[in-house]
Amino acid sequence: MMTIALLLALSYLLGAIPTGLIVGQLWYKKDIRKFGSGNLGATNTFRVLGKNAGIFVTIFDVAKGVLPATFPLIFNLEVHGIWFGLAAILGHVYPIYLKFKGGKAVATSAGVILGVNPIVFTIIAVIFFTLLFTTRMVSLTSILTSIANFITTLFFDDIILKIISFALMVLIVYRHQSNIARIINGTEPKISFKK
Repeated sequence: MMTIALLLALSYLLGAIPTGLIVGQLWYKKDIRKFGSGNLGATNTFRVLGKNAGIFVTIFDVAKGVLPATFPLIFNLEVHGIWFGLAAILGHVYPIYLKFKGGKAVATSAGVILGVNPIVFTIIAVIFFTLLFTTRMVSLTSILTSIANFITTLFFDDIILKIISFALMVLIVYRHQSNIARIINGTEPKISFKK
């Protein structure tokens, strides 16, 4: 039990690492919270710091979800990996290092799904990129993919994955409230694939 508690705490602290902020301040001398949407996630990193920084932050934020989700395999524990993944997601969204003001949970959530069910991850990855190229809006794509993720889990015999996927869907939609308002108003920025 002590091992599980320690790993849950470690998962949270890993998830709370503000990758976009660190990359921006170390290599670009920019606090990305003061530019673009002000968000710490990969999308704003792409927008403010460029492709290379965005790709790095995306990969690192996904890894923050994958690693904790695989703790049961690494440490031979009889517990569902998604609990550790959820701790990492909460760390990403509510980081203790930054007064609990973090990202929107999309990349880290994807990493958690990859860690616990690669088949579901593959399906939602295809959906994500299809929607992204269709809508050119990361926010709308993220919201719709979180819904698709929950629907996809309904076809798998894993009640815990279904419940947590539903909770993640609610969390991601909630974290995108300002984006939803801009989508409705027609002012949500779109990405360009020509750059």
